[in-house]
Amino acid sequence: MKHEAALSKYSWQDIFTGAQMLFVAFGALVLVPLLTGLNPNVALFTAGVGTLLFQLTTKGKVPVFLASSFAFIAPISFGVAQWGIPATLGGLVAAGFVFMFFAFLVKFNGNNVINRILPPVVTGPIIMVIGLSLAPVAVGMAMGKDSDLPAENYQLIIISMASLVTTLAMAIWAKGFFKLVPIIAGIIVGYTLSCLFGIVSFQPVIDAPWFKVPDFTFPTFQWQAILYMLPIVIAPTIEHVGDIMAISSVTGKDYTREPGLQRTLLGDGLATSTAGFLGGPPCITYAEVIGAVTLTRNFKTRVMTWAAIWAILMSFVGKIGAFLSSIPTVVMGGIMVLLFGSIASVGINILVKHKVDLSVSRNMCIVSLVLVFGIGGMIFDFGSYALQGISLCGILAIVLNLILPHHTKPTNIG
Repeated sequence: MKHEAALSKYSWQDIFTGAQMLFVAFGALVLVPLLTGLNPNVALFTAGVGTLLFQLTTKGKVPVFLASSFAFIAPISFGVAQWGIPATLGGLVAAGFVFMFFAFLVKFNGNNVINRILPPVVTGPIIMVIGLSLAPVAVGMAMGKDSDLPAENYQLIIISMASLVTTLAMAIWAKGFFKLVPIIAGIIVGYTLSCLFGIVSFQPVIDAPWFKVPDFTFPTFQWQAILYMLPIVIAPTIEHVGDIMAISSVTGKDYTREPGLQRTLLGDGLATSTAGFLGGPPCITYAEVIGAVTLTRNFKTRVMTWAAIWAILMSFVGKIGAFLSSIPTVVMGGIMVLLFGSIASVGINILVKHKVDLSVSRNMCIVSLVLVFGIGGMIFDFGSYALQGISLCGILAIVLNLILPHHTKPTNIG
């Protein structure tokens, strides 16, 4: 009897801790669908299902929760504008198979194969382009451009900058648990100001039912969208390896060996393809939850199972999706300014951390061309298909890294 009571106690603790983990991931989890036009309730559902698939693939040994990487915001936004949501989802399904391909390479060639194919000189500038390519969009949203919100421009600026400053302050000065939820804090402040300025309509929330099956959207497959989306996986693959190494150092277990990097990559691939099939953003390992694990020292994978269950249950609450959709775009614009800048900073940090010498000609050429092609908007138009953006940068960086000779002579340019 005493044993059963203790078991029940720890089960309830796991349920509560799982809800807390979901809260940590919640802000960034719903930010991606809100910015890209995907359904936030579907994103909750696919994050839960994706996490459960990841746990099955990794034999329940890695305590992480899966949700969408910010690296996918720019390509999904472009894909939706270019080919529509169903075709973009088809590209995301294909992107999941790229994760699986990398898992295959790791299984038969070892963990170092990722670094051989995607060294820092390739991944650094690509991640910088991902962050900077939509910088004008973030600034435009923060300024209220092309907005039909019933407010003066100065009011929209106040809202977006308040969201930005709050997110920035929480990320830098907050302590403990609050340091893990800067995006939620920014949204709360921006949303509150939006209500005070009278630009929020609660009628859709009132009209929405409490129980509602998520509006799943199923993919169509267009080769243009697929080819565009495939190179996007480069950045999340590097992010994934870093996340697994980080959670390994926190728990004291080497997850790159057991269950193995091939299994964790396979889990990301299955979760991403499944999410794409149902209309959700890609699901991969998630830095915010790793931070929560570090803070709470809670290494139980069943906590992540409960977080996944909570996400699935919440996805059937219609009012949640309606409430999230009521958040003005200007609130998100303020947060995006910091968000896209932080992604670019990650790319810079990769170059610095790995001591990529830009006085070496090949390194300078790779980084320079990728940045100019990506930020400048270079397009290779082949008629029925145009190679541009992150896809062009990914292919360009990989090809240049393979064909340019390795030498140590410094460049004379500049």
